[in-house]
Amino acid sequence: MAATNCSPSIDILVRGPEGFSLWNGPPFSNGQPSIKVETVACSNAKYSDDGSKLMVTKSGSTVSIYDCGTTKEIRSFEVPNILAAALSPRGTYLQTFQKASNPQENNVVLWSIETGDPVYQQFQKNMTKTTWPSIRFSSDESVACRMATNEIQFFNGGDFSKGITNRLRVPGVAAVELSKEPGSHVAVYVPESKGVPASVQIYSCAKDSQSQPLARRSFFRCSSVQLSWNRGSTGLLILVQSDVDKTNQSYYGESKLNYLTTDGSHEGLVPLRKEGPVHDVQWSCTGSEFAVVYGVMPAKATVFDKKCNPLLELGTGPYNTIRWNPKGRFLCLAGFGNLPGHMVFWDYSEKKQLATTKAEWSVTSEWSPDGRYFMTATTAPRLQIDNGIKIFLYNGSLYFEKMFEKLYQAEWKPVSADRFGDIAELVKSVESLKVIETKPQGQGSKSSQATTKTTSSNPPAQKAAGAYRPPHAKQAALAQAELFGESQAEGLSKNALRNKKKREKQREKKASDGGS
Repeated sequence: MAATNCSPSIDILVRGPEGFSLWNGPPFSNGQPSIKVETVACSNAKYSDDGSKLMVTKSGSTVSIYDCGTTKEIRSFEVPNILAAALSPRGTYLQTFQKASNPQENNVVLWSIETGDPVYQQFQKNMTKTTWPSIRFSSDESVACRMATNEIQFFNGGDFSKGITNRLRVPGVAAVELSKEPGSHVAVYVPESKGVPASVQIYSCAKDSQSQPLARRSFFRCSSVQLSWNRGSTGLLILVQSDVDKTNQSYYGESKLNYLTTDGSHEGLVPLRKEGPVHDVQWSCTGSEFAVVYGVMPAKATVFDKKCNPLLELGTGPYNTIRWNPKGRFLCLAGFGNLPGHMVFWDYSEKKQLATTKAEWSVTSEWSPDGRYFMTATTAPRLQIDNGIKIFLYNGSLYFEKMFEKLYQAEWKPVSADRFGDIAELVKSVESLKVIETKPQGQGSKSSQATTKTTSSNPPAQKAAGAYRPPHAKQAALAQAELFGESQAEGLSKNALRNKKKREKQREKKASDGGS
């Protein structure tokens, strides 16, 4: 327990229509989080990867930078016509993208947060999810690169005054992914063109080793790719998406999961055991295993080692999301989005399932930095009603819940998992806590700011607020219940049940009168 007592605090950023506020994270002393920073008006907020800085976009053209240690604003930038902004992993630089009035205008600017001065500027015609941020960094910011026409340009991440340090020529390059820990390799994607198949190639970032790719994978029927490096920069997962499925099995096209290693030991498909799309794939924090959710519903989930050998089968179900605990011990397998929100918690080290639960209508989900809590959030604009936050313990028990009139964002402040105690100590500390469940008061989720608490290791299940269903849908549900032999009473409201009982009594009375 000594390790956990010395662990850093956990914060939660919550943003609504009025702006963002910071909460002190769990465990909560009185069942409710305390407010660390009162509401600050803004239109967007984002942490740096290490959690040292917070970037806040305010009204007009102002971008403010907060120091997360002191929670004080340390720098403010005025950027007219700003369209996007991003922090470097350690919060050293702010990168902004502006609407350009002419091609001669440098509309991408890299600012030093310490001095407030621009350290690098360039022109970029447009900004997409693939091309932003324009300048990519490794986790320690020692290596930086950007994609240009037919080439990759590299910089010294600590001194941009040296300009471009070297160039890697890759004709037709359309996407780049720099490895993070360490920044030793770069993956490039070249789309299909004139009968030549699309390809993903891995190059070394070392200037003397960039002449030939270390690994390469080619494929036809490729509309887009998702590139995911492991920790250690030894393996690259490539999720290839095609807009059209030639087998006509899926309206959403088809997807294939490929795997490349920097030493060339593996170049090929991941051996998935069920046909259908790849819904999600995530590396563990160790970089030695990855988990995949795949196949037609009910989807299948499998954990593979870095040689693509299956290590653990997580079963099948209505799942499309998988999240690794930052310590690599626990897994959450879930079905969010258009799925009903089922969640399964696994202890990966013990190879056993811990619990099943549910978090309907969740839009975002993530483990806390210490690995003890799992937070889901229902946010706008994806969903305009029933916005709220749920926090679960690692074993699936509901720990905290709060509803909002409107919620745009809810996320943990990033902290390195290495700063927290051993996972066994964390589990002991969690088991010693009292589980707090909050229930909204009043009618509906809009008036649920006030909460009540219960002290129970297994909080009672809370009735979820029902989504709107038109009358014909209710009748269809009743018909379906009859068809499958289910109880119709489960789909009826209290008034409908009361009226049904009245009708039954009237029929019984008429039958008895007729018999007499």
